[in-house]
Amino acid sequence: MEIKKVTDAAFRKYGRVVDNVDFTALVAELEKTPCTQEVVYEPSVEQLEALPVYKELQDTAYGEMPIQIGFCNGNNYKLNALEYHRSSEIDVAASDLILLLGWQQDIEEGYTYDTSKVEAFLLPKGVGVELYATTLHYAPCNSTEEGFRCAIVLPDGTNLPLDENHCAGGEDALITAKNKWLIGHAEGGLPEGCHIGLKGENICVK
Repeated sequence: MEIKKVTDAAFRKYGRVVDNVDFTALVAELEKTPCTQEVVYEPSVEQLEALPVYKELQDTAYGEMPIQIGFCNGNNYKLNALEYHRSSEIDVAASDLILLLGWQQDIEEGYTYDTSKVEAFLLPKGVGVELYATTLHYAPCNSTEEGFRCAIVLPDGTNLPLDENHCAGGEDALITAKNKWLIGHAEGGLPEGCHIGLKGENICVK
């Protein structure tokens, strides 16, 4: 599939490049975190949140709301699922990586989504982007065989385990963690009970 740049006009409906924050120290610290063959996500990482960029992002990007900075590192080439939040997510690349993105407005009846509508964007090392709340996304994909490292900034508590069982029907069937709604692919290797609604190819960027 075509891999566009986050500076292309096609990216504008999904998010924006964050150009008013210096991510140098965050990238340097993220480069010290492990990059394994499996994809590993840590919602909140103390050494990342100890950096001055934490307060800067909290104040300028989230309007002084409490936030968390974690990472998603590893090796991945497939879509597997799409998720969304009720808030923007900021992704900062510590290596070149690929984001596979969709648009919440394209979710169809029964909370299904046609994967042919997914678009791929290259996020270069050192660049941060805000993904809007209406942007469907999941784990980044490799741009090279060396894996990827990506800082993930979200409102505090996002992606933590749920306190209650969710059985209200409709969209409630998609919630798998706090502030996380997920639509999986049958070939995505997701835990039992996840809503499987991605129709079409399980996109692979390799």
